[in-house]
Amino acid sequence: MLHKTKAVWSSILSIILLTATMVLAQQASTEKAPPFPPKVYTAKKIFLSNAGADSGLFPHPFSGSSDRAYNQFYAALQSSGKFTLVADPAEADLVVQLQLVAPSGPKDADKTKGSSDPLPMLRLTIFDRATHYILWTLTESIESANLQKTHDRNFDDALSALVKDWKGLTSKDAPATP
Repeated sequence: MLHKTKAVWSSILSIILLTATMVLAQQASTEKAPPFPPKVYTAKKIFLSNAGADSGLFPHPFSGSSDRAYNQFYAALQSSGKFTLVADPAEADLVVQLQLVAPSGPKDADKTKGSSDPLPMLRLTIFDRATHYILWTLTESIESANLQKTHDRNFDDALSALVKDWKGLTSKDAPATP
């Protein structure tokens, strides 16, 4: 008798869990994604703005000049062939601003409490030229290193990741959050 009762309760519990799972799955599939600004993936003309770099990053820990990120990102945009790069923001569909920032903060912060050592980062902010509103922002951190060569490689890796993020964001195939 005890086995029958356990079997009945087990069956009831299984049916409840199955029903709840189906309801949650249906809710998830009917929820709409937040709107995505279509201009980000339909733009043809881009003005790339150089917002510069925070002081103290060149020539150490990174080699080159404070225009390094701008020059490399500009070259990546040019080589993609997807956009026409214009010299005047008034001619552009989007204004894209690139900045290398080095936030200050705690040294050796406790990451388990949601805090971490601030790392230099590349920030790409996409503006609607007509309204001047920010449409999207992409950020890639540059990992720290001990050697100049490694700092430079990490810089290039972060810039490559930012280019990949940009390509994913501006792709007509996938207008979703990268």
